[in-house]
Amino acid sequence: MTSFDQVVARLRRAGCVFAEDEARLLLAESGGGALEPMLARREAGLPLEQVLGWAEFLGLRIALDPGVFVPRRRTEFLARQAVLAAERAGAEPVVVDLCCGSGALGAAVLDRLPRAEVHAADLDDAAVRCARRNLPPERVHAGDLDEALPARLRGRIDVLVVNAPYVPTGSLPLLPPEAREHEPRLALDGGADGLALHRRVAAAAPALLAPGGSLLVETSREQAGGTAAAMSGHGLRARVRSDDEVAGTVAIGVRD
Repeated sequence: MTSFDQVVARLRRAGCVFAEDEARLLLAESGGGALEPMLARREAGLPLEQVLGWAEFLGLRIALDPGVFVPRRRTEFLARQAVLAAERAGAEPVVVDLCCGSGALGAAVLDRLPRAEVHAADLDDAAVRCARRNLPPERVHAGDLDEALPARLRGRIDVLVVNAPYVPTGSLPLLPPEAREHEPRLALDGGADGLALHRRVAAAAPALLAPGGSLLVETSREQAGGTAAAMSGHGLRARVRSDDEVAGTVAIGVRD
């Protein structure tokens, strides 16, 4: 049987910075016989979360399949902002997790607000299948941005929460190999300046949001001004919020 120290040594050789922590998780989740294939996948560069089959996000275990975008810790700030906006909207808010990936954002909102009507949508088939494991499957929709959503939601959404890709195309080669090689480009590539999807979402939002509804989009500090400007350009009252602890930045646009 492979020992803890042997697992740590192999992970270190593979370049894993937190080898001891990863070894504990792999040993705990492997159930004995599965350790070797799991360890081999991690040594090959797959993100730990894809190897384990789950990611921790805001205290939840989010089911995660190979090839699906891994929820980042900085996105927990977006989730918390979405929960606050949904709480302000009333007892049974309508919340949509657009570009949902695994559905982590929608799951976090639903965990804290069980009476919310939470929907999610993604263009990637693997993401849709994964999100249906984390959310009520009938409320996870496949398609391109707002085109995926049922018509009955238009003008009724209290919170539209979006973690669309915002890495500029030219910066993709600079991403860590785990992301560059094992996460879908669709979930990473934000176009020439990283804001292509943000502009499309901002343009669609006014027709989707209920009066007083909020659009929340994860962005970077450097790109936040551009994301907010896209919202303002379509009539939303825009502001930016940041959290230094998790390095999260969110642009918020409110429909009057």
